[in-house]
Amino acid sequence: MEITREDGETKGRYVYRSADGGEEAELTFSKVSPTRIIVDHTGVPDSLRGQGVGQALALRVVEDARATGVKIIPLCPFFKAQALRHEDWRDVVEI
Repeated sequence: MEITREDGETKGRYVYRSADGGEEAELTFSKVSPTRIIVDHTGVPDSLRGQGVGQALALRVVEDARATGVKIIPLCPFFKAQALRHEDWRDVVEI
């Protein structure tokens, strides 16, 4: 599953685009500091639900946080629920 990261000065997002180029799912974040982000939204269209897209987006942000030494503040209800299920994410997610 190919997920791309788009970075702005204060915000960013991770995006999955369906194979046909139609719909896209996203996980958005805000940059609080150079070492802390807030995950604030995960959106997966109905046509992509049940395929693990949301989980893949969440895992990608966790992997990137580990690689760059960033901590995640989970405000998004979906991401927070995933983080509570994955104790192994606690090294980068502030619960």
